[in-house]
Amino acid sequence: MLVLLILHLVAALLAPLLVSRWGTRACYPLALAPAATFGWAVAHTGAILADGAVVETYPWVAELALDVALRVTTLSWLMLLLIGGVGALVLVYSARYFHAGSAGLARFAALMVAFAGAMLGLVVSDNLLLLYVFWELTTVLSYLLIGHSTERRSSRLAAAQALTVTTLGGLAMLVGFLLLGQHAGGYRWSLITTVPPPGGGYLATAVLLILAGALAKSAVFPFTSWLPVAMAAPTPVSAYLHAAAMVKAGVFLVALLAPALAPAGPWRPVTVVAGLVTLVVGGWAALRQTDLKLLLAYGTVSQLGLLTVVLGAGTPQAALAGTAMLLAHALFKAALFLVVGILDHSAGSRDLRDLSGVWRTAPGLAVVAALAAASMAGVPPLLGFVAKEAVLAAFTGQPLVLAVLVAGSALTVAYSIRFLWGAFAGRPGVPPTDVEPPPAVMLVPAALLAAAGLAAGPGASWLGGLLRPYAELLGPVEEGLALWHGPTAALGLSAVVLAGGAALHLVRGPLAPALARLRSPVGGNQGYEWVTHQFDRFAIKVTSATQRGALPQYLGTVLLVLVLVPGAAMLASRPWRATVVAWDTPAQLVVCVVIAVAAVFAIGARRRLTAMLLVGVTGYGTAMMFVFYGAPDLALTQMLVETATIAVFVLVLRRLPDRFSARPLRASRWVRRGIGIAAGLVLAGLALVAAGARRSPSISLAFPDLAVVEGHGRNVVNVTLVDIRAWDTMGEISVLVATATGVASLIYERSRTGPRPRRPTPSRDRRTVWLRGGVTLQERQRSIVFEVVTRLIFHTVVLFSLFLLVSGHNAPGGGFAGGLVASLALAVRYLAGGRYELAEAVPLGTGTVLGAGLAVSVGSGLVGLLTTGEVLRSTQVPLWLPLVGHFHLVTSLFFDIGVYLVVVGLVLDILRSLGAEVDRHVEAAGEPARGLAVERKAKQR
Repeated sequence: MLVLLILHLVAALLAPLLVSRWGTRACYPLALAPAATFGWAVAHTGAILADGAVVETYPWVAELALDVALRVTTLSWLMLLLIGGVGALVLVYSARYFHAGSAGLARFAALMVAFAGAMLGLVVSDNLLLLYVFWELTTVLSYLLIGHSTERRSSRLAAAQALTVTTLGGLAMLVGFLLLGQHAGGYRWSLITTVPPPGGGYLATAVLLILAGALAKSAVFPFTSWLPVAMAAPTPVSAYLHAAAMVKAGVFLVALLAPALAPAGPWRPVTVVAGLVTLVVGGWAALRQTDLKLLLAYGTVSQLGLLTVVLGAGTPQAALAGTAMLLAHALFKAALFLVVGILDHSAGSRDLRDLSGVWRTAPGLAVVAALAAASMAGVPPLLGFVAKEAVLAAFTGQPLVLAVLVAGSALTVAYSIRFLWGAFAGRPGVPPTDVEPPPAVMLVPAALLAAAGLAAGPGASWLGGLLRPYAELLGPVEEGLALWHGPTAALGLSAVVLAGGAALHLVRGPLAPALARLRSPVGGNQGYEWVTHQFDRFAIKVTSATQRGALPQYLGTVLLVLVLVPGAAMLASRPWRATVVAWDTPAQLVVCVVIAVAAVFAIGARRRLTAMLLVGVTGYGTAMMFVFYGAPDLALTQMLVETATIAVFVLVLRRLPDRFSARPLRASRWVRRGIGIAAGLVLAGLALVAAGARRSPSISLAFPDLAVVEGHGRNVVNVTLVDIRAWDTMGEISVLVATATGVASLIYERSRTGPRPRRPTPSRDRRTVWLRGGVTLQERQRSIVFEVVTRLIFHTVVLFSLFLLVSGHNAPGGGFAGGLVASLALAVRYLAGGRYELAEAVPLGTGTVLGAGLAVSVGSGLVGLLTTGEVLRSTQVPLWLPLVGHFHLVTSLFFDIGVYLVVVGLVLDILRSLGAEVDRHVEAAGEPARGLAVERKAKQR
């Protein structure tokens, strides 16, 4: 199964390349990925029947009880057949549906294969957290597929609505999963089912949250609005996502959880009521549609309601009928969507008011559509009839539910006939529609799906034997699937359904006014728009009340809450240590006094630069405290960070007044000082409480030995960052990359990947220059001494940064410290020579540096996976070089190189945005500043 997931990933990555070479024909080899899923499911049919499941497990994050646990049972086996079989046929169909050079074809092909892989992962995941990951992945991919036609506003809005509804449902579902997993002590569903579920409100809350996600995904009431709107997607997307794959995810989850959660209090009321409402409302809405694709969309909504009722009932007979209906619906609905796509291509319209006599010009297409529509209506001997009869038989003991099922099924028959009549029948007053014969590549996939529905009907007994193991999870199955059970009540109800549906179609003329009047006063789409509009208004009100644009107000609010909540709790409980050592040496007291004095003077400083320097003193004082406590790595990093921060402040202060304003008033100043003092005392108290609250030995006691044995280094701090807790570092550098992007986006008016400024041409000036960018500065801004010193020390500082990078595994340093040193060298070069000199120093785009750093770090993790079987695990490689001799190369060095590049990229982005880009703005505004224009004016004079 893992191999299948990797196959889909590789196929999705190769799709753009294949499309660029072969055009639409690339869909044929890409169809092999889902076809492999179908073949795997067929090949393992015997094993699943014999053993009940096929299981693969790969350890991942043990601390989170998260492993790659894959498990295929009867239910997921059925879904694999649909995901693989229908997916392969839809991709083959797409080879002729799209034209050569169609916009977004490469993106479509890649997303379709990726979506098939995400659905594969969803149905085989035994770990609920892993299932949620694939669940949300299908949400994102469906958003991109629905919004395929990016130039159309309707496509973008439809994609956004689908994303919003399904994502909110998924978040609710995640909370439900967490509740179940916390109670069971793990998130493996196969293990959760062995633990008696908690009773009362705990279980009811978890069930309601999970059902919210399932109903939203399958467009069941009250979340029905997004599915009809999603018909803005191309027809192959509708045939796959909205007939066989995505919308089945919700009902699949209902079916998966029903054996364990169906006895829970709210389960049956929610699934039955929501499903019945969806069945009737969707069927009634389908009768009003004139667009064949919308007719099928509302029909899909109706059938999803039926599946929710049946699979959520929690009885063996209903479970068997539900799986049969799950298969039948995917076959006939996917075939009908493909038929609509052919009509749209050949006739140029899918409006039933424009089509007439198509059955004469396209008899083969009419036969395929008739078979699929007959299965949807439940006409014998097709699979749809077998499944519909089994559904009615399963609810014979529930007269109210059965009555609604019969009414909803009659509506299904009515809109099935309406589909055939509207698409293929001849109508008076409408000229015959000229339809080109459909290509075999488009007709054959639809024909195979329709033929499968026809063949499965007579083979219902064999099919029922394959599906029975799932139904038996809920109890003994009294009666299997069969095409003929004799003169039963279910057979009579099936006849009533067919007759009632036919009668509804025959009276469609007189019924038209009723159809127009009998509708909800507020449509589902209108309801969605009203809700989102109210949220927007509420967000605006909250933002206007809380986001006043005053940073002191925000900080004051945060600190005040810190003082009042944890501070009050600390004072109430008084969890103090018995003894506190004030200092170890008098030098620590001296440093603390310097920090305190600098902080006090910073508060009263009137000049911004003075305040910034005093704050810097507090930072350097903190670095000295690290030195006293024997932490050279922390001290080095703190000093470098403080220096880099001062450099950034200098860039910002250039565009601010020299002095602070007269505000705030004296009274508010004392309030702010009071909040600051209180926050400082609370934080000091919390630090003391945290230090004295330990009840077990610290895990860091084992770090020195782990650093040598597993990390192959003696610098515990650096080994911790790149090996022992490398996942934390990976997250931190990802945040740094996001921060760099955010900083630049606030400054740049244009893309920062655009062309760099033209380099100066000092060749016109025969005088020797120390920095090539220096000639672009005004004379009064230049410092020859600064330029000379920069030229002399720049390469030495860069070499020193590389030394820190390489030696950091066994001595103070590392990628972070080395990156900061290199960044300071770049900052000095910018300050000495301006933005053109910075471009000379680093002729690369910032995104390239940041991306390379992140890629190197992630790649080093993959190297660890290949060599040791664990991600980000260090490996020691013995090497020998002339003049050097024998030495060992540790793979975590490459992770450190990635950190080095990310830090350099971050500071470089700040220098180019707050520095070079601000300079460009100043030049554009005509203010005195650096620039080539100044140099040209000077030469002219």
